[in-house]
Amino acid sequence: MTTRADMTTTAFHFARPFARHARLAVAAGMMLALAGCSILGDKPKSNNTIFAPEPAVQADPSWPKVDWQLVIAPPAAARFVDSLRIAVRPTPGEVQVYRDAQWARPPSDMLVDTVLRALEDSGRIGGVARQGMGVAGEYKLFFEVRRFESDYAGGPVPSATIEVSAKLLHVQQQKVAASRVFTQSTPAASTAVPDVARAFEQSLSKIGGEIAGWTLVSGEAYRRTLPPPAAP
Repeated sequence: MTTRADMTTTAFHFARPFARHARLAVAAGMMLALAGCSILGDKPKSNNTIFAPEPAVQADPSWPKVDWQLVIAPPAAARFVDSLRIAVRPTPGEVQVYRDAQWARPPSDMLVDTVLRALEDSGRIGGVARQGMGVAGEYKLFFEVRRFESDYAGGPVPSATIEVSAKLLHVQQQKVAASRVFTQSTPAASTAVPDVARAFEQSLSKIGGEIAGWTLVSGEAYRRTLPPPAAP
């Protein structure tokens, strides 16, 4: 069967001498031909196993209860770090990906969802939402996902390693109320990819809980340093 590239070239030269309606007819024929290739199964099928960690965070009783609202900004991350491919570092200075395996969602999405759910489920915050959901937060939380990889670190079994830089911004003052770098590393039960994915689920749970608690404590501590609101 003609490839996509061959079809495009053929259609271009065939349509050239004709009027506009002829070009449209050829274009329609191309679309049908491409659809036929896909339906007939000539397109190679993917054998990827898709992993979707489901981290669970238990609220710490020491977390303060606050009445302010929080907005979580879209996280920053290098394209390779935030890829659907599962990164593995077999040796220092070398990063590869696991064959036939991928994440269901990018790492940055998994991280934000973990922190968001941890805060919501804790019942210790006035409100929390992703940016763009119409919530006017007193604080805004920024993330940079620096590492999200399976790291052997010279050992026989890898660890699910996540490193995140977080900044808590007081919106009205436009000042950073707190900042911190979080790192979690959970050893996998074996070198098998399903065990590595389970280790990532644990690392996500731990780092999500740490970030949620730190956000509540830091935001409330900074709020106490602010002058009282002016009387109406």
